[in-house]
Amino acid sequence: MADVIKEIITPIRLEYTMIAGTAQRPFLRGLANGRLLAQRCPSCRKVYIPPRGSCPTCAVPTKEEVEVSDKGTITTFCIVDLPFYGQAVEIPYVCASILLDGADIPFFHLIQEASVENVRMGTRVQAVWEDADKRTANFTAIKYFKPSGEPDAAYETYKDHI
Repeated sequence: MADVIKEIITPIRLEYTMIAGTAQRPFLRGLANGRLLAQRCPSCRKVYIPPRGSCPTCAVPTKEEVEVSDKGTITTFCIVDLPFYGQAVEIPYVCASILLDGADIPFFHLIQEASVENVRMGTRVQAVWEDADKRTANFTAIKYFKPSGEPDAAYETYKDHI
């Protein structure tokens, strides 16, 4: 009787094709044009980026487009210090939740041009955009965020977004 194979270890690659919905299309087009487009809830007036098409708090459709700043405040962050297959950024590096000026929900992105020891909650950052002729309608239009040189934000300004 032949041995039964119970396990196999092999590399695998999955490719997905996703179609942006009504709320995400303007946001993605905005990225290609160097703009951050969000949507505001008509009820609670919160601004969501990326837009979701409805307010998760009020359960009403969001249609009003709002442009938010490409500057913001780090609310939380993590330092990635473990190598992994396919990594594109040299370790250690920082990923952070960034409360963009004008938004009511943090935006997750990479932090660069700062040593990991100098990144902290409250650090003010700004987007570093891909060159205009290389930008596409996806998150890679922003290469990363870097410290803006502004003083740290007061804790009270971002404490509700931790």
